[in-house]
Amino acid sequence: MPDALHLAALQRRIVITLFASQSLVGAAQIAAFTVMPIVAALLTGSDGAAGVPATVLLLGRAAAAYPMGWIMDRAGRRLGLLLGFALAVVGAAAALAAIAARSFLGFSVGIALMGGGRAAGEQMRYTAAEVYPPLQRARAIGLIVLAGTVGAIAGPLLVDPAGRWAERMGQWAAAGPFALAAGLIFLAWALTLIFLRPDPSALAPHFQTDLAGAEEAPARSLASIFANSHVRLAVAALTISQLVMTLLMVITPLHMTRHHHGLQSISWVMMAHTLGMFGLSSFTGRLVERRGPAPVIVAGAGLLILSALMTPLSPAVPHLATSLFLLGLGWNLCYIAGSALLTAYIAAGERGRVQGASEAFIALASGAGSLSTGFLFAQGGMVVISAVGLALALIFLAGMAWTRGQRSGGA
Repeated sequence: MPDALHLAALQRRIVITLFASQSLVGAAQIAAFTVMPIVAALLTGSDGAAGVPATVLLLGRAAAAYPMGWIMDRAGRRLGLLLGFALAVVGAAAALAAIAARSFLGFSVGIALMGGGRAAGEQMRYTAAEVYPPLQRARAIGLIVLAGTVGAIAGPLLVDPAGRWAERMGQWAAAGPFALAAGLIFLAWALTLIFLRPDPSALAPHFQTDLAGAEEAPARSLASIFANSHVRLAVAALTISQLVMTLLMVITPLHMTRHHHGLQSISWVMMAHTLGMFGLSSFTGRLVERRGPAPVIVAGAGLLILSALMTPLSPAVPHLATSLFLLGLGWNLCYIAGSALLTAYIAAGERGRVQGASEAFIALASGAGSLSTGFLFAQGGMVVISAVGLALALIFLAGMAWTRGQRSGGA
């Protein structure tokens, strides 16, 4: 076993590598995501296809999440991340080639591959948690989520320079972000290859104090693992918070245009939302350490409820910015606390599969939210969407209270 000083040095190197990789991959994903609807409309000649790439990306992410987790369980986190980043680079390159060839089918295939790569990248927060003892895992998870702030800022800023470069190369400006994405994700791949050593999975047994003896026991089936109420709570918190956030977030720009707001106003509101999602992640990690995951999940669900109640009350920019900030913060609390809770109740040799299954649920929730929010908005505007989000959050809290009551009654 490494001595304490050596172990601390390994922890720092691994987390710094993961933070840098998450920042690069996040910037790449946001830059590409920004122009995906534009490329789809250009390739098909129809605005109706604008939402297809986002759906394909989420389906690719959902389909690859469990296999990527299985690979991480069998071969280690490092190999899983390297395979995922490689898949994303190939996908970005394929999308770029398809744009040059004016092929919407090829573009969709490239986007699906990028989604598959993202499924591995989403497990970077769990990879950081592997190299810390249970009481410090939430803080490690929060730090990696905080890296999303870098991507959220850098990604949009890089879209315009990448577009101008593409035009100089004789391509559509919208092709530039895919070349940028391929380069940034390749850099993340190189950092992981060089610096993510030893494999975080190799260090996990040194910190496996939450499930004593679990390392020697045979790996459990998914059904057995999900029979644990703590695991179900963690996955429900991750999934429901993602669904509620997606429902409200995706449609807000359209809601604002209906009230004659310009792009600058929309940008300010979405920036406030992004700040809520990522900006306080370190604080959330420390809060989970002090209070435990369950109270933080309850607080997050409460903020989701508050946001759902506030959003339809006024179309004013300050009001919407506040509401969307609370929406992002509520998601952040549920996301980090749910991730920490999920890690605490599964053994190291099971984490990849279970976390992969969890990521599949999150991706499907995102897809369901993206696909349904437009229909709901057409039926009754923001009031209907907020009502659905409110109902989902309330049902989640009621289910959490009922489960707690059942455990207390059983005890």
